[in-house]
Parts: sequence; C-alpha cells; structure tokens
Amino acid sequence: MKDEKELPEQRREKLRQEELKNNSMGNFSDAVNRSQGGGLVDLINSLGWKGTGVTLFIIVTVFILYRLFFSG
Repeated sequence: MKDEKELPEQRREKLRQEELKNNSMGNFSDAVNRSQGGGLVDLINSLGWKGTGVTLFIIVTVFILYRLFFSG
C-alpha cells in the first residue's frame, strides 16, 4: 500500500540506490559518461526550482557585471 502512494521522485531515487548496491562499477561508468556529456538534467533535478532560480540569477548577475566592467 505504501508503494502506491510513493512519489515518482522517491521511486526513482529508491531504484537508483538499489542499482548502486547491485552494480557499483556501472555507476562509475555512468559518472564518466555523464561528465563528458554534461548531465544538466541531473543538476536541475537535484537543485529543485529554488536552486535553479538562484543559479540562473547568479549567472545573469555575473554576466551583467562582466558586461559593465569589461566591455567598456
């Protein structure tokens, strides 16, 4: 009964943890491939909407400050 009320995010995390236990070298391979290809989706999923907003705000602020001081 508890599994039916489990959120999809919790289910994915549970499956990921089980996979890590069963196949630790597969995780290493995934990490190497992710580092070469980006993994932006994983970053956004782990940050949530607040973290994503803060990250975007920081990027935009740094860009504006760069343009003000170094494009003169």
